[in-house]
Amino acid sequence: MTHHHGDRVVVTVGDTEILSYVYRPDPEPYESRKPYAHPVRTLAGNTVTGYRPNDHRWHKGVQMTSSHLSEQNFWGGNSYIHGKGYQRIPERVGWMRHDGFETVTADTERARLDENLTWINHTGEEWCRERRGLLVHSVDPVGGAWALDWSIHLTNVRDLPLRFGSPTTAGREMAGYTGLQWRGPRDFAGGRVLTPAGPSTDRETMGTPVAEAPWLGFTAVHDEVDDSSTLVFAHHPDNERSIHPSHWFVRSLPWPTVALSWAFFEEFELAPGDSFSHRYRMVVADGEWDVERVEGWLKAHPWDEGPNGAGGAAG
Repeated sequence: MTHHHGDRVVVTVGDTEILSYVYRPDPEPYESRKPYAHPVRTLAGNTVTGYRPNDHRWHKGVQMTSSHLSEQNFWGGNSYIHGKGYQRIPERVGWMRHDGFETVTADTERARLDENLTWINHTGEEWCRERRGLLVHSVDPVGGAWALDWSIHLTNVRDLPLRFGSPTTAGREMAGYTGLQWRGPRDFAGGRVLTPAGPSTDRETMGTPVAEAPWLGFTAVHDEVDDSSTLVFAHHPDNERSIHPSHWFVRSLPWPTVALSWAFFEEFELAPGDSFSHRYRMVVADGEWDVERVEGWLKAHPWDEGPNGAGGAAG
């Protein structure tokens, strides 16, 4: 782990930088400035995240978002307004301030970040305090895989309730994106979607409750190199008991993205002073995995507990 102070933290395995966590705000406020992970790479060195694609400049690797939060947009870009479609409304776009790290540690088994952030609306009002944890673990050069656990503990610091929603709760059908979002590189467009029930498509999987499919896989073939990569996104079982049921948002075409949506079809409220926690996992693997291999990996790497509520893998 290398900490470039004021800019980013980079995790390296051998000669491969597998994770760059950038906490220096990007300069464009309309893109909802916030920390993000990019580039993310497999152990073979293949990049599995995209950054500022020409279709959505505010898509940046892996990032925590909230597309509709009490009429503010912590996703970035255009805001969906019922009856008008997507509108450019800069005064709705908020941002997330990096307040500092509590932990930046690494050994031969794990690399860990514990971060404090503040969610700030467009006028400068502080709305949320966040404790975020990132944990790199289960690096397996033989199996060609490693895992990133991402945890969030969010507290409402306003004197009013916060309403979490999505474009779907605002009136657009099947556009429930919000929560933790992954944007893939352009060569992942048209990739294959995998669920515990087997091979699927983005349309078939869109809006599926996490209670029915606790993980989602996404496999694609890279340009330039003769390699495939597989990403597996998983919810911690406690998420469903946290505050609101989650659903999958996934697109393979025209652009590759997955959002672990916490407010797909219905809004939920967070009262003043209240908090909720979610934990997620992203497995980054070389090659094309099938259901049996995904299930085998997840069974062999169960969740455990860590400081500040961040998760890891046992063993």
